Amino acid sequence: MAAKDLFHNAVKQALLKEEWVITADPLKIKIGSVKFEIDLAAEKVFAAEKAGRKLPLRSKAFSIIL
Repeated sequence: MAAKDLFHNAVKQALLKEEWVITADPLKIKIGSVKFEIDLAAEKVFAAEKAGRKLPLRSKAFSIIL
């Protein structure tokens, strides 16, 4: 596991403050025999409204590399 840089916790806390859910810290991915680690993965539920109907939307592809 790679060492976390100086900004890792600040970015994580900022995401949490904005109501993002940290889904992985770090996000580990394996493609074939190659392994990757991405610093953070997060998701947030949004609501879209049209004609009085609400539709929940979820952002699933947010990840940040520090």
